[in-house]
Amino acid sequence: MPNVDNSKRIAKNTIVLYFRMLINMAVGLFTSRIVLQALGIEDYGIYNVIGGVVLMFAFLNTTLSGATSRFLTFELGKQNLENLKKTFSSALTIHIGVALIIFVLAETIGLWFLETKLVLPESRMLAARIVYQFSILSCMITVTQVPYNASIISHERMDVFAYVSILDALLKLLIVYLLFIGEHDKLVAYAILYFVVTTLIAIVYRLYCTRKYPECHYKFEYDKKTLKPLLQFSGWDLYGNLSVVACVQGMNILLNLFFGPTINAAAALGNQVRNAVAGFSANFLTAVQPQMVKEYARQNNDNMVQLIINASKYSFLLSYILYFPLIIENKFALSLWLKEVPDYTVVFCQLSLIYSLIGAFVSPINMAIHATGKIKYLSLATGTLFLITLPISYVLLRLGYSPVYPFIVNIVFFILAYFSNLLILNRNVKEFSIQLIVKKVIGPCFFLVLLSIPIPAYIYFEMTEGWPRFLLTCFASVSIVALLAYYIVFDKGVRLQITTKIASKLKFH
Repeated sequence: MPNVDNSKRIAKNTIVLYFRMLINMAVGLFTSRIVLQALGIEDYGIYNVIGGVVLMFAFLNTTLSGATSRFLTFELGKQNLENLKKTFSSALTIHIGVALIIFVLAETIGLWFLETKLVLPESRMLAARIVYQFSILSCMITVTQVPYNASIISHERMDVFAYVSILDALLKLLIVYLLFIGEHDKLVAYAILYFVVTTLIAIVYRLYCTRKYPECHYKFEYDKKTLKPLLQFSGWDLYGNLSVVACVQGMNILLNLFFGPTINAAAALGNQVRNAVAGFSANFLTAVQPQMVKEYARQNNDNMVQLIINASKYSFLLSYILYFPLIIENKFALSLWLKEVPDYTVVFCQLSLIYSLIGAFVSPINMAIHATGKIKYLSLATGTLFLITLPISYVLLRLGYSPVYPFIVNIVFFILAYFSNLLILNRNVKEFSIQLIVKKVIGPCFFLVLLSIPIPAYIYFEMTEGWPRFLLTCFASVSIVALLAYYIVFDKGVRLQITTKIASKLKFH
């Protein structure tokens, strides 16, 4: 079993990351509403689809960021400072190269796609070109930032992220204020200001890392023994990450080609809500991930399996207890957030939350497979499933189906990816049992969902929309999920800890 110190560290880091998430969520939801108001639906959609084009070329960074985080944490777990220094410098050298590759691809293929293929109003083309250039620069800074952030996570200093998030939040609020000052093109101003904030935050992280961690003093490193496993890992991860990016951004482009930027705005708002609330489980998993890699590095596979089970259960519960009332009362919640809710935003948001809920199961399994370093079959299986969604979605849209169907296709294939990943983890870690994960995680969580639906659904259909129904639905949902989790999902040991804790508090008072 994982030791008490590690459990306390995970709990502490989770709380710190929750604080960070609450700041990001509050500022993100507020600023996205004001930015939508300042830019208008059309310009907001243009900004998001252009950002999507740039992100398509960042798939190499997505691949390398996973490799960088895994190998830095692995060497830290083995307590090998010399290899840690070599790994950091090698990783940063590679990321600098990737940033340059992204620049070349974006200024050639990407620029051609922007000019000839995207459906954009002619009157906004100049602004779109400027936004595109600053999006490229922001992307390059983000790419070269990865090894520094990975170092902070590896050292489990999540409080640093919380402190910097306060600065980030203040700067983003300043962006919103500046958008309403003076006569200027607000879309262009937003892109420039966002680039400035990205640069400042990157500088803060880099200064911290270079002062606190000796391995973060960069020098050009070309050590084959260090680079070979890192690049092999990245090479296998490349196909999977490219497929994910193609699926996400390809869907954005498909919606643009068939329905124009207004639908892009609706999809972006749905993703904004999902990303805001997804932090509840993502923060917990971020705190768990370094421990999982370190346990594997120390060959404590039994501890690793227990972490997988706990991470799967708790990430799902943290997601479901928040998502469930939001899925039910999505229309009312969006009307509180936005002055004008674009068409399809409600259903896009609901489906995005369901997708993210499935991700609460998928992420711990993916983390465990990455911890082993054996990701060949993960990449091939998951990547292929994600790629298949695009031609299916294209055919459905071509046949005249609504823009809702591609989201449903994504959910179905995401579920298939989860079960394929269970088989792969069972192959990589002999101590991991699919039967155990079904018994301890999938089964209990499935019954929790079934039993939690009737009462909130009854409230929803029997009462008229408004604050009383919203508050009662939220209260009923949270109470029922918490009660069912205690009796169905938690094992005897956890229930005993909870009752002992409550009894000690009551006795104290």
